[in-house]
Amino acid sequence: MSTSENIAPNALPATATASKGNPNRKKYLALLAAVVVLGGIGEGVYDWVVSRNFEGTDNAYVNGNIIQITPQITGTVQAVLAEDNDFVKAGQVLVKLDPADAKVELNQAEANLAQAVRQVRTLYANNATLSVQITARNADVTKAQSDIARAADDLARRQSLIGNGAVSTEEVNHAQSQLDLAKSTLASAQAAVVAAKEQLTSNQTMTDGTTVELHPSVQAAAAKVHESFLASQRAALLAPVDGYIAKRTVQLGQRVAAGTPMMSLIPLNQVWVDGNFKEPQLRNIRIGQPVTLTADMYGKKVEYQGTVSGLGVGTGAAFALLPAQNATGNWIKVVQRVPVRIALNPEELAKNPLRIGLSMDAAINVRNKDGKTLADVPRAAAASVKPEASATDLAAEADVRRIITANLAGAKAGVALTAVAAH
Repeated sequence: MSTSENIAPNALPATATASKGNPNRKKYLALLAAVVVLGGIGEGVYDWVVSRNFEGTDNAYVNGNIIQITPQITGTVQAVLAEDNDFVKAGQVLVKLDPADAKVELNQAEANLAQAVRQVRTLYANNATLSVQITARNADVTKAQSDIARAADDLARRQSLIGNGAVSTEEVNHAQSQLDLAKSTLASAQAAVVAAKEQLTSNQTMTDGTTVELHPSVQAAAAKVHESFLASQRAALLAPVDGYIAKRTVQLGQRVAAGTPMMSLIPLNQVWVDGNFKEPQLRNIRIGQPVTLTADMYGKKVEYQGTVSGLGVGTGAAFALLPAQNATGNWIKVVQRVPVRIALNPEELAKNPLRIGLSMDAAINVRNKDGKTLADVPRAAAASVKPEASATDLAAEADVRRIITANLAGAKAGVALTAVAAH
């Protein structure tokens, strides 16, 4: 019997046994390979068709305007009418300062304005008075000249009679003294005329080319009244916009100086998102591109639709408190990030409010690259102070006009007299 005949049937090679025991293995392996290949192709197609049209980051945070409420005058806090997290409307009183000092200064300024008006009225009245004085001094000159002529005649007549003894020498000397006195009186009268004219000219330099209301002295006093009136109105600190109170530090009875931070006001309906994108991601980002955002606070169930409104003009490292010193020898390249501002939809913000500092995920659709990378027009201020100051200015001007009018009684008559005297 040969050796091959003694080999048992169960002694066949292991591979042959495995092949016969797993006939579908090659099929499964081929199917798995096809799935992997198709997955790779699908990933490549997805990346080519979809992913390359989006730039995303999870380094994005909600930002907004933090409006500092600070006093414009020094004073003592009389009332605090808002607490942290309170919602306040524009024009609502937040803090009241003691207005007593401001009212005293206003009363003093009003009194100084009234006095200034009356003093300027006196200047205009003096023009007429000085003109009349010049006329009187001219009359004195005429009278002195008449006295000189009479004294000269008396002296000549007596000198012609002194030869025949009709007139004594003493009487001739007395006539000479009268003539000398008349000449002195004429010189004095002429000097008085010159002095009166100079005084009128000096007084007219204070009044020429202006009126009582527009006189510099009155305007200076009026400006002080305006300033004091504004200070009295600023004793109440108003909310410039609608928003929420945060970081309230002011306390009742505290003595505060102008510019001291009291609290912050945050308009949450005007927040935006700052997404910090890497340098290579900025190649395709343009202003105006749509952005899809999600907040960690709400999760994937809430999406915000935003728009790229601006790209930063510098990296975060460039504006850091301690900027990097890349000229050192141990330099290591670090990919920089640039902040991209993303405007949000106000309606979506009202439905799902955000807070400043919240984390966001942002995905920018960069398919359309026709936009600009830098803004070329100024953006309107997101939060602007309502024109409360204009109404206050009008009230201050009304107070100034009231005081000037009250102290102008008879001023027009004085001006009329000055005009007549000038003619």
